[in-house]
Amino acid sequence: MPKFYIKTYGCQMNERDSEQVAHSLLERGYEAVANEAEADVVLLNTCSVRDMADQKALGKMGMMGSLARRRPEVVFGFLGCMAQARGDSLFAGLPHLDLVVGTQKFHRVADYVEELLEKKRTRRMDDLRFSVSDTAEETGSQGTIREQNLAPQQATAFVSIMQGCNMHCTFCIVPRTRGAERSRSIGEIVREVRELVARGVKEVTLLGQIVNLYGRHEFSKKENKSPFVQLLEEVHAVDGLERVRFTSPHPIGFRDDLIQALATLPKLAEHVHLPLQSGSDRILRAMHRPYTAEKYFGLVQQIRAARPEVAITTDVIVGFPGEDDNDYGWTRDLVDRIQFDNAFIFRYSTRAGTPAALHPAQVPERVKEERNQDLLRVVDASAHRANDRLVGADVEILCEGPSRNNATRLMGRTRTNKIVVFEDQPDRAGQLMRIKIEQANGFSLYGTPLV
Repeated sequence: MPKFYIKTYGCQMNERDSEQVAHSLLERGYEAVANEAEADVVLLNTCSVRDMADQKALGKMGMMGSLARRRPEVVFGFLGCMAQARGDSLFAGLPHLDLVVGTQKFHRVADYVEELLEKKRTRRMDDLRFSVSDTAEETGSQGTIREQNLAPQQATAFVSIMQGCNMHCTFCIVPRTRGAERSRSIGEIVREVRELVARGVKEVTLLGQIVNLYGRHEFSKKENKSPFVQLLEEVHAVDGLERVRFTSPHPIGFRDDLIQALATLPKLAEHVHLPLQSGSDRILRAMHRPYTAEKYFGLVQQIRAARPEVAITTDVIVGFPGEDDNDYGWTRDLVDRIQFDNAFIFRYSTRAGTPAALHPAQVPERVKEERNQDLLRVVDASAHRANDRLVGADVEILCEGPSRNNATRLMGRTRTNKIVVFEDQPDRAGQLMRIKIEQANGFSLYGTPLV
């Protein structure tokens, strides 16, 4: 029985794609292993949004050269966004790399792997290496598998509702690697959610490159509700489902109907991840982000008015080409004014093929790092204040299992997506619980079950 190992870099979409590949291999009798040294097939599912993700994946594959020399029968492959963007060029300098598969062909990976294993077994070494990174969508490339590989007592699952992006932000390579927007039907998505709930899942996260623009080209508004809000209402109605999350939205997709859904659908978790990217109107225009800093701030106020207990997190890019001290100051001031529960702060990294990469006023790395560290201090302070406010509170958590840092403890997430660590019996995994928060330490909370 062949064994396979998959390592995933990047976003939740990549995690979901890796699940699809794993499922297709398991269906053919392959066995999943936790270490590449035990595997007959080693696949790295890559991200191309930032240069650091590219370098990590390339470094990991490079280190596997020694394994390839010891076991030349092993198949090594790159999947995903970097594979889509770079194609055949990835073979340069990696003589053991056999396979490069882009984002539109995840449903064919098992076929390619079997072909390569057979060639290696029979020593048919001609045209052994190949790349499949077409940008045209095939039948099957949009769908997700109906049957996910759930761990025992798994309480949460990702559900991909759409692929691709039409926004063309000047810093982003996603439209090139994921293609144009295309959405699954509401009925298909709801059937998948029902199947997951029947298998014990209590929380689903709906995934899309710009998730709140779901279905805008395929489906019509009904009763002045966007296709995304229609989908939220249908998923919300699934019996046995306790929580619904979605990521990542775009500010322009937050219209009145979605604000109203946040106010009226109790299963929608009180957490909105709302990418800001910059607090400077000049830089937002250069990024092709069609909103102003004040409009963003007003949207945050609307969301908080609709769901006062909501936690809001964000993404910010510092050091975008042309960003000067005044631009950064506007960003810093807005982040401080909003008081996010948390934020991912990224130093701008050049992505080949994007307009921003050609901008003549690239910001020095030293300046990017200074701004990155400064803004992290602002965000960390607001995140700690948000956690400190929960000390002494009684919160609902969904237990996900052992803590990653201490297997003798359990961890779960609040409805506002904050991590809570506590001690209890291991069979609590998959259960909703009430926890009294006794301590806030960094980005984690510690508490005691109220049972």
